[in-house]
Amino acid sequence: MAFKKIKPEDIKGNVFDMIDRQWMLITAGDKSGYNMMTASWGGMGVLWGRDVAFCFVRHSRYTFGLMENGEYYTLSFYGEECRPALNLCGSKSGRDTDKTAATGLTPVFADCGAPYFAQAKLVLVCRKLYSDDIEEKHFIDRSIPARQYADNDYHKTYVGEIIEVLTKED
Repeated sequence: MAFKKIKPEDIKGNVFDMIDRQWMLITAGDKSGYNMMTASWGGMGVLWGRDVAFCFVRHSRYTFGLMENGEYYTLSFYGEECRPALNLCGSKSGRDTDKTAATGLTPVFADCGAPYFAQAKLVLVCRKLYSDDIEEKHFIDRSIPARQYADNDYHKTYVGEIIEVLTKED
């Protein structure tokens, strides 16, 4: 089944379920090198008059350098049949493992060069607009850093304008 382009406002599904329970892949890089990582934190909305998606990547992740150096990234969503691939992408590092070979996912590249995978059901192609580090001093709920960042491996937030939405919905 081929992808078709839709508008961001035509995305179907519950974003909370899509991100938290079904998970997504954050993929950054280009044809010369890319990596994907499983994520269950992120969101979609409107910011600065633009349709945006935001995600979080820890500095320690291999994907972090690719996010920092690239202009584009993708967030992609999959069916339950891809759960083993998502598990692998969340448990192995791209520094040590060729995740594409290990998962059997088929890379595809958007016109802007951003990578995603043919097995996805929904792909958001994003152009970075903003990024900033999460810092302990900014937490109002002081229990979060103790619970989420005991090792001080904080996330960086990336906000991207959704420049293209691809879907395989029936």
